[in-house]
Amino acid sequence: SGEVITISNMDFYYSPRGSGCRTVIMVAKALGLELNKKLVKITEGDNLKPEFVKLNPQHTIPTLVDNGFSIWESRAIAIYLVEKYGKDDSLFPKDPQKRAVINQRLYFDMGILHDSFIKYYYPFIRTGKLGPADNFKKIETAFEFLNTFLEGQDYVAGNQFTVADIAILSSVSTFEVVEFDISKYPNVARWYANAKKTTPGWDENWEGLLQMKAMIEARK
Repeated sequence: SGEVITISNMDFYYSPRGSGCRTVIMVAKALGLELNKKLVKITEGDNLKPEFVKLNPQHTIPTLVDNGFSIWESRAIAIYLVEKYGKDDSLFPKDPQKRAVINQRLYFDMGILHDSFIKYYYPFIRTGKLGPADNFKKIETAFEFLNTFLEGQDYVAGNQFTVADIAILSSVSTFEVVEFDISKYPNVARWYANAKKTTPGWDENWEGLLQMKAMIEARK
């Protein structure tokens, strides 16, 4: 029997390019959920419209509205979806120690790995100039940490595929489109090659990244 797609009443405000947005798309796919996608064009100020600010006073994407309940921050949305709609707890196990490791990896992704991308590469997307060289070192440090986490491991947090793999896949794949050399980190490269093949929603993640790549090429 094929995966049952749950037709839901969930509005998902997003951009296909955004790392956090791509995380939520892949998590929803892993859960067999259908999102009612609403494109938000930040460059055109869609996120500052009063009706959007009412849903999310921080006016950030992604934002999910599930039957009137509004939540933002991609990792919070991902966990909410798994806890509410998961057929089991495999993507975010209830065991406190397993969950603690997943949470640590999610915070690492947000505060170290993805943050290092923003500080070095984002300025280029906006202005055509990369961030300071010190910020490139922070990327290398982040990948060294991730490489250590993956030593002898098939997954980023514990011995099964979890929401942490999806969030970190979203970040690592973003580094691929800016031609960061992932092959220098063999454990990361091995995990990434497998994650691309096995993660639900990977194709949509990559489509969004190709849009981002086109924007970057236009800046060159």
